[in-house]
Amino acid sequence: MANKHQDTNRLIVIGGGAAGFFCAVNAARLHPGLEVTLLEKTGKLLSKVKVSGGGRCNVTHNLESIAEMTRRYPRGERFLKKSFSRFFVPDTIEWYAARGVELKAEDDGRMFPVTDNSQTIIDCLLREADRHRVNVRTHTDVTALERTGDDWTVHLAGGATLKARYVCVAAGGFAQAQKFGWLTALGHSIEEPAPSLFTFNMPKNPVTELMGVSVPLAQVKIAGSKLLENGPLLITHWGMSGPVILRLSAWGARYLQEQQYTFTLLVNWLPAYNESSLRDAWPQWRLDMGGQVIWTKNPFGLPQRLWHFLLQQAGIHESARWAELPAKEQNKLIRSLTAMEFPVQGKTTFKEEFVTCGGIKLSEIDPQTMQSRIAPGLYFAGEVMDVDGITGGFNFQHAWTSGWVAAQLEG
Repeated sequence: MANKHQDTNRLIVIGGGAAGFFCAVNAARLHPGLEVTLLEKTGKLLSKVKVSGGGRCNVTHNLESIAEMTRRYPRGERFLKKSFSRFFVPDTIEWYAARGVELKAEDDGRMFPVTDNSQTIIDCLLREADRHRVNVRTHTDVTALERTGDDWTVHLAGGATLKARYVCVAAGGFAQAQKFGWLTALGHSIEEPAPSLFTFNMPKNPVTELMGVSVPLAQVKIAGSKLLENGPLLITHWGMSGPVILRLSAWGARYLQEQQYTFTLLVNWLPAYNESSLRDAWPQWRLDMGGQVIWTKNPFGLPQRLWHFLLQQAGIHESARWAELPAKEQNKLIRSLTAMEFPVQGKTTFKEEFVTCGGIKLSEIDPQTMQSRIAPGLYFAGEVMDVDGITGGFNFQHAWTSGWVAAQLEG
C-alpha cells in the first residue's frame, strides 16, 4: 500500500453491510497508518446480517472444496474460484473464532454462531470497527465519485465532499439499472439487475389452503425449460416457498424475469420416482394394501393434509380402497404425485433477505485484488458485483471474501 499523499491517506468504504464492514475493519487493522471511513446512506448498519437465517445469521456454508462451493453460485463461479483461493470458509471460521465467536455447522451444511443470534456477529463487527477506529457515518449518501489526480473525491448528498486515496464500493445490489449511474459514469458497465431468491405466487390456487405444510424433499421444474431443483418445499398462503423454490428462483432469475413471472411449475412430490417408474411400482401397493382405505393408508410418508389434497384433486372418494381404485383416478393420482402442474403468476421477495443478480461486470474487476481494472484505487466488495449465490450462507461467504481481499489494498 502506497503511503504518499498523507492528507488523503484514507480509505472510504461505501456501504454498511457485511462486505463493507469486513473491508473496513480488516483494512484498518492491516494498515495502521490509514484512516478508514465507512459511509452508510440509511440509519441502519448490517441490516441483512440481522435478519438472515431467521435472526440467527447464516454466516457461511460448511464446504471445504472451492470447486464444490462455487457451483452454488448461479453467477460468478469462475471469478470466485480465484477470490476463494485467497480467503475461504476455513478463514471465515478462524477469523470469527479469533474474536471470540464460535460457529457451528448444521446437518444441511449451513453455519451459524453457537449463540443462534445474529446480534453476536453484529456486535463482533462493531467491536472491531471501534477497536481499529473506523469512522462510521450513517445517513450519508454518496452521489458521485471523481478521480482527481491520484486520489478520489467522494461527492455526498447536500454538496459536501471527502478526499480519499482509496474507495471500496460495497453498496449492495440495486434493483434498477439507473441506480448504477454513479459507477457507469466512471467507465464501468453493468449486467442488468434482476431479482433473485424469491417465492412463487399462485393466486387462488386450492393448494394455498395447505399453508404451513412442508415436504422434506420435492423436485420442482419450470415447464418448458431445463430449470430443475430438489429440496425442502413449503406451501404458503400465497403459493410456494422453501429452499427448493428459492434455489430455483436464483438459477432461473433471468429466465423468469423474461417470462414476467408467469409460468407453470411442475412438482414431483416423490423425487425417487418419475411417472413411468411409479406406474410400474403401483401394482405392488395395490396388492399389499388392497383392502385398506386409500385415504387412511398413505405409503409415501407425505404429510396427511397433502395426501388428502392429492386424492381430492384426483377425484378419489373417501371410502375407496386400494384394490378398488378405478384406472382413470389412479392415473390422475400417479400424475399428480410425480408431475403436478401449478400456474405461477408473480413473485414475493423472500423476507428481507432479497438478493439481486446483475451488477458491475466481473471482467472489469481483478478477482485477486477486487480492484477495478478501469479506475486505479477503486475496489468492489459484495453484491454490487455480478455475483450471487443460492440460500445457505453463500452470499455472506462472498461478502466476507471480497471484503477481506479488497482490504489488502493491493494492485
